[in-house]
Amino acid sequence: MYELTVSEEFCAAHAIVVGGQREPVHGHNWRVGVTVSGRHLDAEGLLCDFHALEEVVRTVVAPFMNADLNAVAPFDRMNPTAEHVARHIADRVAAALPSGVAVTCVSVTEAPGCVAAYRPDTP
Repeated sequence: MYELTVSEEFCAAHAIVVGGQREPVHGHNWRVGVTVSGRHLDAEGLLCDFHALEEVVRTVVAPFMNADLNAVAPFDRMNPTAEHVARHIADRVAAALPSGVAVTCVSVTEAPGCVAAYRPDTP
């Protein structure tokens, strides 16, 4: 199995509901790690191009840059927790990957030492 990991960062605010109470709006420098995997390399010896994967991740997180996540889809209808952000990114990246490449893990760090990870079920 081969794996690639790329990272991206964005600044965004959010206010999540915890224990039925909404926190005050506050910001983070969100760090995102996306790991993809596959069993086979292409004719050039690549699982997929790092730059192409970076561009997909940038495109997925672009709406969050300098935004209030509570006002950006899908988090305008969903609690914008780090866990939900990780799953959203994983789902969107997975839809853009070449055949034979799958998202293995998306990690989202909203503050040093506070990391949420999502690992999609694989068939």
